[in-house]
Amino acid sequence: MNPALSQGVSLNPDEIVRTIEALSRRIEERFPGAGLGRLCAQLLEVARHARERAAWIARPLLALRMATWALVALILAGLVTTLVRFEMPPGGFDLGEFIQILEAGINDVVLIGVAVFFLITLETRIKRRRALNALHELRVIAHIIDMHQLTKDPDRVRVSLAGTESSPRWSRTPADLGRYLDYCSEMLSLTGKIAALYVQRFPDDVALAAVNEIEDLSTGLSRKIWQKLMILHGVGPDRPAS
Repeated sequence: MNPALSQGVSLNPDEIVRTIEALSRRIEERFPGAGLGRLCAQLLEVARHARERAAWIARPLLALRMATWALVALILAGLVTTLVRFEMPPGGFDLGEFIQILEAGINDVVLIGVAVFFLITLETRIKRRRALNALHELRVIAHIIDMHQLTKDPDRVRVSLAGTESSPRWSRTPADLGRYLDYCSEMLSLTGKIAALYVQRFPDDVALAAVNEIEDLSTGLSRKIWQKLMILHGVGPDRPAS
């Protein structure tokens, strides 16, 4: 285990949940009934489940470990018993027989090694599957957040451009648009924090790679939002968005 984590330097899932709760209230108070608020409420539920899932993943599965080591011991005991009871024939082996026995022995050792490896890594694979399923859910949420900010174009408050029947509707001020984009950026950041909970005490390379992908995705999407905010900050005093 990382020494830093043992000293209390780690993500607190309760704080993450409280932060998302506060963000959900902020969105609902500023944009009542907005789809972004409903999405944040879903993110809150995911964070609460993540708190429980991450705790489950961090705990050792004692029953599974005991069963695994019992089976490994049984396999090894069978191998040792076979070797102990093996008797050399009176006339010995000729070269052909020796090669056949050697090949069979190597095959048996390889199969036993594969079986032992499968049993020993079973717990990790069960936890990895559960973590990857949860991380896939977070990846989908990140893309949905991006869909919410996709049509929020700051140029519409900077340039007088006639809309069409299919143009996105936004009747609020530039300041409201800025807050909306800020909320999207915060949700993306919190999505990455939730993902990090799964590998905080589960040092699995595959799960860690999936978390890094989600963090890279969230960072890239947030970068697009901040580009919009940089454009928006040059608008000047509030005026209705076109």
